[in-house]
Amino acid sequence: MNIRDLRYLVALAEHRHFGRAAEASFVSQPTLSTQIRKLEEELGVPLVERAPRRVMLTPAGREIVARAQRILADLDALHQIARRSQDPDSGTVRLGLFPTLAPYLLPHVVPGLRERFPRLDLLLVEEKTEVLLHQLRDGKLDAAILALPLHDDQLTARFLFEEPFLLAVPRGHPLARRRSITLDDLGRESLLLLEDGHCLRDQALDVCRMAGADEKSGFRATSLETLRQMVAAGVGITLLPRLAVAPPIPVSADIALVPFDAPQPHRRLAMVWRRSTARAELLERLAAHFSALPPALLDGDTAPA
Repeated sequence: MNIRDLRYLVALAEHRHFGRAAEASFVSQPTLSTQIRKLEEELGVPLVERAPRRVMLTPAGREIVARAQRILADLDALHQIARRSQDPDSGTVRLGLFPTLAPYLLPHVVPGLRERFPRLDLLLVEEKTEVLLHQLRDGKLDAAILALPLHDDQLTARFLFEEPFLLAVPRGHPLARRRSITLDDLGRESLLLLEDGHCLRDQALDVCRMAGADEKSGFRATSLETLRQMVAAGVGITLLPRLAVAPPIPVSADIALVPFDAPQPHRRLAMVWRRSTARAELLERLAAHFSALPPALLDGDTAPA
């Protein structure tokens, strides 16, 4: 058994197909298949069930893959330690963000990040929160920017900032004429929300519960941009995070953005990484950079013009 064979097995578990796993591993399919069989012979147990069009892991295979993923993550950490001793701010950092944050936060931080860390290669991954947490625990990500709270003793979270919510309403809606509103003003409203799996949906539901509002039935959006377009079309109202309406994001002439009076509903964001990571010092510096947004970007008292 060697590290190469473990990488082949993990690739097969991820792709569930010998051809795609071989392509991802930069080897031929016969080579990968042969090495998997040799690994099974060495361990004395079948690791995969081979069907004509798919591959499934056996119970033993699932356990061994989980252990192999941890071994490979630890091995990558060893290489990172060696690289960091030569140049702490070089190499690759795999950073995850969720879809209702990534396109709105990154334009404000990436240019300065390149100046501050010119030798750092930042690999950005955009996925829903649960996927990011799974990839972070498996060592496929070095860090992720997620919404608090998080409950995982294996992870370290560094608070970045609070992002207020604004109410987005069609121009003809009665609340569009208000300079600001309170949560009580939502008591009789039904809000357009995202589909299950988006953390913004859970955050908006929390606001609905506090305000006594409901979710608008019969519709769940797949993206924040869909919500924005539905509001512009007069279908309903929704909550939008402050960064999602900050320049350079254009504001539709058909949408009014109304801020909340204090205490403003908001989400709390943090950079999260494994406690066992060898790159904690670098990630601390990255977190400090991400937290240093201009105050005007997060001003929930005024809506963008």
